Amino acid sequence: MATAFRQFVTEQRKELPILATTKNCGGGVFIVTGANVGLGFETAKHLVRLNPLKVILACRNTQAGELAKQDIESVTNCLGIAEVWELDLARYASVKAFAARAIKELGRIDGLIENAGVALDKWSLAEGHETVVTINVIGNFLLAVLLLPKMMASAKQFGVVPHIVLVTSGVAFMMDRAVLAKIQDDVFGGMDDEKGSDMTQRYPLSKLVQIYAGLYFSTLIPTSRTGVVFNLLTPGLFKSQLSRNARFAMRAQVTVANMLFGRTIEMSSRSVLHAVTAGKESHGGYLSNCEVRNDEVPTWVTDENGKQLQKRIWDDLARILNSVEPGCVDRIL
Repeated sequence: MATAFRQFVTEQRKELPILATTKNCGGGVFIVTGANVGLGFETAKHLVRLNPLKVILACRNTQAGELAKQDIESVTNCLGIAEVWELDLARYASVKAFAARAIKELGRIDGLIENAGVALDKWSLAEGHETVVTINVIGNFLLAVLLLPKMMASAKQFGVVPHIVLVTSGVAFMMDRAVLAKIQDDVFGGMDDEKGSDMTQRYPLSKLVQIYAGLYFSTLIPTSRTGVVFNLLTPGLFKSQLSRNARFAMRAQVTVANMLFGRTIEMSSRSVLHAVTAGKESHGGYLSNCEVRNDEVPTWVTDENGKQLQKRIWDDLARILNSVEPGCVDRIL
């Protein structure tokens, strides 16, 4: 435990490289969700500097998105690249409308950076599921599944390797595993049970479910068939507004941790740039600190029992996705 903590502190203090360049991003089209603030904003700012065709700032609040766009253009002096599009991951209709627009209006998609997420510790529902689950898990995977065919076509037409980067978190592996044990036979049903849910564990649980589902999803869409890389990224601890909608106790804990160990948001955004430009070997990988770090995924996630749970979670998620948009999962497989 002490060794792991020392390693965490050491890595938090690393100076990360900027691996995205005009050579590997120039001329591309990138979508960054949650781009009006925090990690998404800093990532979009970096990308705009690299001479892409477009960087789509996908935001729930388009007014905030327009202000972010103005800031990015002011700092980078790069005009006509960033565009603000509405995307609310808590509403399936918004996700589907965004995907339909992207497929119709964008000539290509080189990178989908799924950064948007929430950390709530109060119970609420969105689209019939607990809100954190709807946004962090269902909404993100729905967007990835809907845009994958367009990205596959982009790979073939332009001879590029598009990337889907799902921003997750290492806190997934620090949660109380007893919470997962109680619901592992019916993960989504368990997470939708208000009486049985521990909302203090909901954010890390949602990230763990992301990872389980993402690892299995990656086996179904190999780069050799799709031409697309899908990877999972943890950007480390950084000074963010992620917990801004939580109660005081949770906000206080996050604030203290950030003060002691948090990176700047810009430094963490460099890990996103790595993920969106990483090689084919990163497909299905767990990335942190600008490296593929599959060794950081605990064996209980990847052993035989873990793989069975990966499949079970994905199968349940796929049924939900197919009910939201009939046939969407079947079409990519």
